[in-house]
Amino acid sequence: MLLRHLRYLLAVVDHGNFTRAAQALYVSQPTLSQQIKQLEESLGAELLDRGGRTVQTTDAGAVYVEYARRVLRDLEAGKRAIHDVKDLSRGNLRVAMTPTFMAYLAGPLVRDFLAEYPRIHLEVFELSMSDIEAGLAEDSLDIAIAFSDVWNPDIEWSALYTERLALMVGQGHPLYELQTPLATTELATLPLALLTSTFITRTCIDDYCHGQGIKPNVVLEASSVNALLEIVRHARLATVLPQATANDDRSIRKIDFADEAPQRTAALLKKRNTYQSTASMAFERLVRNTLSMG
Repeated sequence: MLLRHLRYLLAVVDHGNFTRAAQALYVSQPTLSQQIKQLEESLGAELLDRGGRTVQTTDAGAVYVEYARRVLRDLEAGKRAIHDVKDLSRGNLRVAMTPTFMAYLAGPLVRDFLAEYPRIHLEVFELSMSDIEAGLAEDSLDIAIAFSDVWNPDIEWSALYTERLALMVGQGHPLYELQTPLATTELATLPLALLTSTFITRTCIDDYCHGQGIKPNVVLEASSVNALLEIVRHARLATVLPQATANDDRSIRKIDFADEAPQRTAALLKKRNTYQSTASMAFERLVRNTLSMG
């Protein structure tokens, strides 16, 4: 059995079709079929059910595919380890952040990292918390900045800082000149524009309101932090976002809560018990140094 057999098998499983898999692999369909048959004969088990409109795994095939994916992931990690250069004169780093962190952390961190390590090829992804966990577990990401609410036992996290949320309004809002903190009861009276329920920030806000015994008056939902800020700049709506989101934006006024503000723990996420590249360790040091100075 060769690695080629594993890649061919996974291609057929992922495409559900020999023809599309062969096209993706740039091989002929008879060649692909022959290679899969060789693999099945070497294992003494039928891996694919070819009888339906789409190709499905047999029970044995489903088990084997799980191990095949793991083998290829581990081999790819081994390749990166071999090519990892300790002096950071070259290399690759795949970083993910949830949208609220992307809005105010990505720029400064990328600027400083590339200034210090200009030959590192950096990939930065804006992903949901669940997609970040999946990416780290599947080894398609190296490191991430997200939250401590981790569900996947294969992912480890370490705290970075406590992120506090605040009310934000634009210059045309009646509360723009407010000089005192906002009472929680007043929050229930304000027309709000908030992130959708797919964001952990929104979950944090909803939990906070529930704990305070109020129901927020949500008149608009957005799936982008930047879009939400743009809306608040021009509409007489308020929003709730991390305090740092609009630190340098004079068109947005941040108003603290009179009671303890909604908050959550910002965290650095990595896959547990796996190889961490020199570039990944350098990025982690940069993040911690930057945030400790902030």
